[in-house]
Amino acid sequence: NGQPVENPDTIATAIRIGNPASWDRALAAADESKGSFTAVTDEEILHAYRLLGSEGIFCEPASAASVAGLLKVKDRVPAGATVVCVLTGNGLKDPDTAIAHSKSQFTQGIEANVEDVAKVMGF
Repeated sequence: NGQPVENPDTIATAIRIGNPASWDRALAAADESKGSFTAVTDEEILHAYRLLGSEGIFCEPASAASVAGLLKVKDRVPAGATVVCVLTGNGLKDPDTAIAHSKSQFTQGIEANVEDVAKVMGF
């Protein structure tokens, strides 16, 4: 919540940085934009991750953290406000999380070749 974290432990590996080198710039950007920081749990990140997936957005957990933060503070956001959540990390950066948290009974591993992909897709 606006402070570096000593020994961070999170599913969002891309942001598992306790004291980032750009911390001062991040604070300045938050101040300038009248933004803020908030801490989110892995459960909140995974909820946002699944919500984004249901909208067709395949991101890595670190990117879902921005949406998790918005969901956590949504009651503090004024009606009509413009909110930007930046999701720069593609889900392919962390496919293990996608597989582990997939609710689909159809998830299966296949060989990386055109024939197997076509077969699974029914072609």
